[in-house]
Amino acid sequence: MAPGSPVDMLISPQIPAEALAAKRIELGLDAPAYVQYLSWFKHLLQGDLGYSMITYEPVMNMILTRMGPTLLLMGVSLIIGVAIAVPLGILSARKQYSKLDYAAVTGSFLGISVPNFFLGLGLIYVFSIWLKLLPSSGMTTLGSEGGFGDILLHLIMPVIVLTANVAGRNIRCVRSSMLEILEQDYLRTARAKGQKETLVINRHAVRNALIPIITVLGMEIPILFGGAVVIEQIFSWPGIGQLTMSAIMSRDYSTIMGLNLTAAVIVIVANLLTDITYALVDPRIKYSK
Repeated sequence: MAPGSPVDMLISPQIPAEALAAKRIELGLDAPAYVQYLSWFKHLLQGDLGYSMITYEPVMNMILTRMGPTLLLMGVSLIIGVAIAVPLGILSARKQYSKLDYAAVTGSFLGISVPNFFLGLGLIYVFSIWLKLLPSSGMTTLGSEGGFGDILLHLIMPVIVLTANVAGRNIRCVRSSMLEILEQDYLRTARAKGQKETLVINRHAVRNALIPIITVLGMEIPILFGGAVVIEQIFSWPGIGQLTMSAIMSRDYSTIMGLNLTAAVIVIVANLLTDITYALVDPRIKYSK
């Protein structure tokens, strides 16, 4: 529905109007928007996402090729972010109003407040331009065979940016959930029975605080998928985010439709996994037919 068409990006403006009209007919862009959508949906039901209007590659192949790098970036960032947020949030709640608590909350606010693009550009300036320690773009070094070490070096900076955002959001959530649980009477009863503090926290408090934590973590997958668009563009990471920006700038409608569908599937799957995890964590939750 956006102004313009892929034809404007494909052909020189010096081409005659008749040639432009013929190209629109060839791409099916002369039909009304609802007719184009119904045609796309008909092919979708047959498992066909169509072809790119710019590169003429199958959209499905383009998405699958770019999905691996994005999943790698998102997966590593999510794992590290959760590994930082959960224990730090628990310690912050246990030591409320201590220096550790203030430091954790301050770090959380910074992780949320600092824009991804600003932090990413700052890291590039410091570690790539100034110190010359890390590569600034791509997934592997041009002209090399890649390899685990090379990919790891290229991962460091984009992972730091996404991890800071993930940890920042979740530290506050874990802290709030733990503070609410720590005030419950059953924890006082457990302590009165002589149970060790570590056992009280790990067995009773953490497990009961997991439901709201899981809810927030389940939302992280779609959020990371959206955040990857900016990060992949800054670091030239060859994933879904970079493909999305390229498709938008070139008005590649068929590719954009395929990417929107992929994003919707990711959101649905993330919500489904979150609901299933509820039942695994809390035995009181049962799903009946």
